[in-house]
Order: sequence, then C-alpha cells, then structure tokens
Amino acid sequence: MKIKNCKLKIGLVLNIVRFRKNLKNVRGFSLLEVMIGVAVFAIVVVGIYSSLQLVYKIVYSSRLKILEAGILNEQVEIIRNLPYESIGIVSGSPAGLLQRIVTTSRSGIDFTITRTIRNIDDIFDGTVAGTPQDLSAADYKLAEVEIVCTSCGQNTPNRVSTYVSPKNLEGNLNHGALFIEVFDANAVPVQGATVHVLSTSTNPTLDLTDTTDNEGMLRIVDMATGTSAYSISVTKSGYTTDQTNSATVSNPNPIKQPASVAAQDVTQISFSIDQISSLALSTINSTCSPVGSVPVSILGTKIIGTEPDVFKVNQNITTNGSGIYNFANLEWDAYSLRPTSYDLIGSIPALPINLSPGANQPVQLILGPATANSLLVNVVDIATNQPLTSSSVEVVASGYDVLLSTSVGYVRQTDWSGGKNQAIMPNPANNRYWTDNNQINVTGANAGNVKLKLNGTRYYSSGNLESSTFDLGTVSNLVNLIWTPLGQISQVGAQSVRFQIATSNSSTPASWNYVGYDGTASTYFNENNFSLSNINPGRYFRYKMYLSTPNTRYTPTVSDLSITYTNNCTPPGQAYFGSLVNQDYTVTVTKPGYQDSIQTVTVSGDMILGVKMAAN
Repeated sequence: MKIKNCKLKIGLVLNIVRFRKNLKNVRGFSLLEVMIGVAVFAIVVVGIYSSLQLVYKIVYSSRLKILEAGILNEQVEIIRNLPYESIGIVSGSPAGLLQRIVTTSRSGIDFTITRTIRNIDDIFDGTVAGTPQDLSAADYKLAEVEIVCTSCGQNTPNRVSTYVSPKNLEGNLNHGALFIEVFDANAVPVQGATVHVLSTSTNPTLDLTDTTDNEGMLRIVDMATGTSAYSISVTKSGYTTDQTNSATVSNPNPIKQPASVAAQDVTQISFSIDQISSLALSTINSTCSPVGSVPVSILGTKIIGTEPDVFKVNQNITTNGSGIYNFANLEWDAYSLRPTSYDLIGSIPALPINLSPGANQPVQLILGPATANSLLVNVVDIATNQPLTSSSVEVVASGYDVLLSTSVGYVRQTDWSGGKNQAIMPNPANNRYWTDNNQINVTGANAGNVKLKLNGTRYYSSGNLESSTFDLGTVSNLVNLIWTPLGQISQVGAQSVRFQIATSNSSTPASWNYVGYDGTASTYFNENNFSLSNINPGRYFRYKMYLSTPNTRYTPTVSDLSITYTNNCTPPGQAYFGSLVNQDYTVTVTKPGYQDSIQTVTVSGDMILGVKMAAN
C-alpha cells in the first residue's frame, strides 16, 4: 500500500512538471494583433449595420410609395366624381371646389398634396389663337396631383394626371383667354417662371399661381371677362420681377396696367425678367482716398409710368463711412449716379453704367470740392462706345480758355496769396506755398497771382517760388504742366516763365531733386516744353517756378497752374472743368484719326456732356 501511494505521488509530481513545461511553450497575443482583430470585427459589424440601414431605407421608401399611390388614387377618384363645372381650384382658372394645397396623414406620416387643374384647348376643332379659330377654347380639363412627404427627406414628389371631359358643351362662350409671355433681356423665352394672376372684380374671382412652359408662355383659357381686372406679377428665383401696376397718386398713368379679358377673344401680355444684378459703389477723391457719408442718387432709364415719367429705379442713398454702398437686386439697365455736396470729376467706368444681367459691377465716383457750376466731358468712340484717351478737350468762353486731355487727373493752384511756409498742400484749392527767394510778390493788385516783386520803382530781374508738397494718394505718372497765361507780354522776353519738377515716394524726402523736361537739373519746362513724360513716377511732387525779365519795367505773371497725371483711379475718357460761371461755353474735342467735335453748351449747375467721336 505504501509503495502504491508513493507511485501515485510521483506520477502527480511528473504531471505538474509537464503542465508547467507546456505553459512555457504557450505564447500570448501582441497589441498589434489585438488591434487588427478589433478592426476586423468593427468592419464586420459596420457592414452588417449598413446593410440593415439600407434594407430599412428600402422598406421605408417602398412603404411611402405604397401610401402615396393610395392617396393619389383617392384624389383622382375625388376629382372624377365631382361635377365637371366644379373641377377647378378655388379662385383659380378654371374655378372650382378644390383647394390647391392640402395636407393629410397616413400611418402617422404627414403628406402635402398639390392640385393643378388646367383647361385644354385641343387642336381637333381649332385653337383660340390658331386657324381655324376655336372661340370656345376650353375643350376639356387636365387634372394633375402631386404628393410629397417633406419630413421624410423626399425631394421629388410623386404625381399622377388625368383628363376630364364634359358630357356635352365645351367652355363658356362668354369667357375669353389670357396668354402671358415671359422673356429675358435677349428676348429668349424664360421657362419655369412663376406667374401670379389675381382678380377680385370678376365672377368668379381668380387667385392663380402657375408656371411658364418651354416657350415662356402661360396660356389660360375660359376666363371671366373684365376690364383692367387681372393684376399679374412674374417672378423666378434669382431673377428680377416684372408686373402690372394699378394707377396711384405717385403713378397716375402706369404703362403696363392690369390686363383685360374680352368674351371670345385672346388678350396677350408680355413681361421681361432676367438675372438679378448689383452695383458696388465706392466714393473716392482724386488721390484715390475714400470719401465717406456721401449722398448719391441713382436713376435708371426704364419707366413704369408717364405724364409725369415714373422711373422703375429712382433712389437716394448715402455711402457709409468708408464710402461704400451696394445697390442689390437691380435689373439690367443704364444707370446714372450723381453725388450731392461734391462735384463729380469722373467715374470708373464712365457714366451711365450699362449694367448687364447677373453682373456685379464695381463703380468708383471720383469727387472734388463742390462748385456752383461744373462740366464733365465724357469722350467715347461712336462705333464701340469705348472711352477715348488722350483726346484734347478745350472749353472756351468770355474770360475763360482751358485745354485738358482725357483720361488724366490733375491738381491745380490758382491762388498764392496766402504766402509761404506751408509744407504740405491740404487740397488743390489751397492758396499757400513752401518758400520763395523774397523776390516774388503774391499780394497787392491782382492778389493771388505770382509776379516779380518791385525793387524800388522797378521789378527784380528774377525770382523763384517753391510749392508745397502735393499728395496724389498713390504712385502716379505725371503727364503735362500747363499754366496761364502761356504767352507772356513781349517786353519780358522768351522763356520768362520756367518750371522744374521734383517727385518722391516720401512726403519728407532727404532732399527734393528738381529736374526739367529731359529729367536732368540743367533743363527747364517752358512754353515749348511742358510734357512731364521723363519725370520719375511718384506719389508726392513739388514744382519750382522761375520768373525773369530783361526789362525790369515789366514782370511776367502766372495766374493758374495745372499738373496732370494718371493712376489707377483716373477716370477713362473724361475731362473735368470746375468753378465755371452760368454762361455758354464752346467745347472743342480733337483727337488724331477722328473728326473734330464742336458744341455749344449752356452750363448751369453740375453737368455731364457726352461726346461721341467718329473716325476719319
């Protein structure tokens, strides 16, 4: 017995030893293997879930279709069981007992039902506008029913249609027809436009909303007669609106009045709509800096009434503090923009603005100080209607003769009587300058003009004046230097008035380097050389004026100085003349390759003169 127990114990020990050895040979799972396993499991689960979702959607969609088909069949049966005269929409054409839009529920799901009833003019016996002509055009009716569950994410409605015929007669012989045509700015038919027709004075009354077909037409037959009874408006998403207008105090004679319908006759009326446009307006000065809070009026050319003319767009606005205003929801037209409290010295593009359908047109109005009378001349090619640059525009009247070139801006000084020691020119109308050599006179007789100072009883033989700094707002190219009078009296000799110009991109450069017509310090601008084409571009400039005379009994005189320039806010094809008086002016426009234009204009207030040039 002891030996047997001992063998059992030895065997148990050996088994334990073998089990431990086997445990050492068993290897665990790494982290990567666990992650791969989880990923595979997730893919399987997601796939199963997606399959279940798809099956659910298919089942739900099929259920919706079954429910909607049943409702549509019910609607058709309701229509077919109505008397023929009652098949129509309340306040519609044809008029009847049916509401256009109703709702219903099935199995806890809400549905929206839209009904449409139309009179059909069949070609079998002729049509109301055809040959042979069918004066009783309502042959039978088309009934169309749409259903949609908007809360179910259904985007496309299900629909069914059927024809309904009368037992004997066709339509009412005392009724007429209304054809509505809708086209765009290019006279292309607009399909899918929404047409709303309203009449409260006819029997029955009408409140109809329908859409145009592929030909841009909505043909409504079997309508009650009425004079100026049908008010119509035409809309489409993203498009402008056109409509009839009833007479009001502000528009006593509208052009497009409500439509009339006569018995056994066709009334046709047309409307024009197109994509909505806008104008992005900014008001700036001649140095391209914003001018804020500017009152501006906008006026289109389309009128909706006469005697007096009532314009479709005639609005007054004020730009914001940064000189910005956006005219939204405009239709294609030619628009004029006029500021108040400022002179309009130009616009980019030139006025009027021809706004195309669907365009967002940026417009800059360049403003100057207000004067009682001014003239802005806009020169264009008569064939292309494009602005003509470098055209010479001369405006002449009694005591006035100024020559400018189109497509350039200018700064001007006409008065120096304020004296010296002004470093920066606040604005072009200022009357001061920087310094002189004490041999220049700007006061006394004809104060404001520049002339030589008296040295006892005679004038100094020479003198010079240096201007304040002019700021053009941005780097600009100088074009010409013009002064008045250009021709001096003979006693002061040739070249008695000369200039030099200095430019810089800093308002306070280390020094102002004055140069003449060839870009060097050894030459001068005079009556024979006044082109600034060799001057370096710059944002800031100064001029230096030199006066001289060989006969000290006489002095040269400068009463007016203009320096022209171009930059990115220079109005194209335009020239501005300010501080005019109310009188007649002769405007002469010349350009090589074009016929001269000479016009007489009575300037009263701020005026714009359009000049169309014909090529030789």
